[in-house]
Amino acid sequence: MKRTLALAALLLAGLALAAPGGSHAQEAAPALTKDPGQVKAGRYRLDPAHGKITWSLSHLGFSTYYGQFTEVSGELVLDPAAPAKSSLSVKIGTGSANGLNEKLNAHLKQPNFLDVEKFPEATFVSQSVEPTSPTTARVNGTLTLRGVSKPVSFDATFNQAGVNPVDKIYSVGFDGWTVIKRSEFGVNAFLPLLGDEVALRLEGEFKLQ
Repeated sequence: MKRTLALAALLLAGLALAAPGGSHAQEAAPALTKDPGQVKAGRYRLDPAHGKITWSLSHLGFSTYYGQFTEVSGELVLDPAAPAKSSLSVKIGTGSANGLNEKLNAHLKQPNFLDVEKFPEATFVSQSVEPTSPTTARVNGTLTLRGVSKPVSFDATFNQAGVNPVDKIYSVGFDGWTVIKRSEFGVNAFLPLLGDEVALRLEGEFKLQ
């Protein structure tokens, strides 16, 4: 009888640990955090499947035209204890400019726009990071496009960090926003009919290396 009770107790203990509320399950479910102070410091690499730059500009004053750069790679060195010490470098494949229209995409590659054959890549390298709130910062750096380098800043917002439930890799995510003038980088085609100001919406998920 005592042996039967002991086996039953062991069985119940095993079921409790295996249940959704069991201690092992709780340990295996890492918490996501929206507190920047809880983010792991280290070197992160941009997830190319979840790193996009959405651009928009005025089209003849009638509408706002949207497109994306889909070939983006980047590296982030993150120091949550001292955000100003963090750094970011990004590479953008100019040939990946996509306006969801084949004729437009071909036109964007031409010399009077992105001149992809001569300048297949654009880059951004940060020089400083200025925290503007517990979850936001202004990232100042240099954008090089069509062989022209100009200072550009963008506003970044921290979304969350933690182990991605899909790939099980520790990840951190941000949104960003800025506006540049294309004429400053030699993209003068159809000014002023097509807008000079280009809004850039930045999305990035970074994986801890």
